Formats: sequence, structure tokens, C-alpha cells
Amino acid sequence: MNLQNARILLTGGSSGIGKATAKLLVNKGSKVLITGRDEEKLKRVANELSCEFIAADSGNEKDIEKVFEKVDKVFGGLDVLINNAGIGKFHPIEDLTFNAFEEIFKVNVYGAAITAKHAVERFKKQQKGNIINIASSAALKGFANGSVYSASKFALRSMTQCWQGELRKHNIRVMLINPSEVTTAFASEAREERKEVENKLTGVEIGHAIVGALEMDDRGFVTELSVWATNPF
Repeated sequence: MNLQNARILLTGGSSGIGKATAKLLVNKGSKVLITGRDEEKLKRVANELSCEFIAADSGNEKDIEKVFEKVDKVFGGLDVLINNAGIGKFHPIEDLTFNAFEEIFKVNVYGAAITAKHAVERFKKQQKGNIINIASSAALKGFANGSVYSASKFALRSMTQCWQGELRKHNIRVMLINPSEVTTAFASEAREERKEVENKLTGVEIGHAIVGALEMDDRGFVTELSVWATNPF
């Protein structure tokens, strides 16, 4: 697709992968709306990148509805949804609780699904659209203490495959990006960005993967793409 003037909703856009991707898309001439829970931070980033913003919790259905009211108001439609919002906490099996699953699944699974639902309503009317779900290498293989987080990303990967089967006949491309470890504020209680490490991934590499997948001609699409650091050891 041509990203010039493309109307893009990017959740979790105030830092890390989201911010890096938003910057690349704005530089391509896209119209971008970013979301996140910290309104002041969002405002600073939106002003820095020259994009739209709205404070919203991706795990709250009413907030998601408000996001799409803003999408319709400022864009008059939508071409791309990037489901990037996500949280991660890690629990040994002895510490598992219903609340632990609910907290993470609300954002990583339920929120992604309901956000996609609203996007697809708009995509079907125009018989085209793009969804990119940001999962993780944890969607490919579980790991110690990852029961909740990894399960949420496996679920997102499964939903992606279901949507691919359901939406191809409407010219809607659904793609999955699996980042390995990225030096961002992810899993930080204080939401502070970690310092970049020379042999680890940054949000920019994932942003390039997202942009590259979107820019493929609409006749084809990348079903799933995993991005790993070349030599993280």
C-alpha cells in the first residue's frame, strides 16, 4: 500500500515500538493517531511527531469506543490498525491467580480483539484495510514464569490466523509481527525506557518491519514475521 495520507490508528504509541513506528509512518506521509494511558506523555509525543492522540486504556471497552469516535472525527475513516498496546508481567506457577490472567488478557487479547472489531466494521464498508498485531517471540515458544504473558501472545497469534481466514475475501490484510527482546519500557512498573544495548533490538527495527509489511503491494501480504537480534549474547 501507499503510506502517503494513509489513516493509521496505533495503540500504545507513546514510547518504545509504538513511538518509533509512529515516527517512521509520519515521515512516510501517513496520518497517525496514537493512544496510551498517560495523557501528558501522549501529548508530548504527538507534538514531537506531529500526529493525533487520544488517552485511552486498551483494556477498557468504553475507551476503545471513544478512540473510534476520534478516528471518525479526525480522519473520516481508517486504513490501518496497529494493535501494539500490551503489558507483561511474569509469574511462577505457584503465584498464578485469576486476576493475573485477567489483567494481562484484558489488554493483550480482549482489547486487541475489540479494537480490531471496530476497525473491521470500517474496513468492510470500503472493502480494504490492514491490521498488524504486535505479538512476541513468546507467541512462538513458552518460557519459565511466562504462563500468563506467553499464553496471551499465543492467543493473539491464534486470533490473527482466524482473522486472516475470515477477512481475506474482503481485501483486509491481517499480519503478525513477533519481536524478540526490545529495549523499551515494556514490563517496567515505572514505564521508564531502558537504555539501548548495542546487541539488542530497539523499537526502530520493529518499526521498519511494520512499515515494510504495510508497503508491500496490496495484492500480497506477510502473514507473520519474527524479528530477532542478530547476536544478543
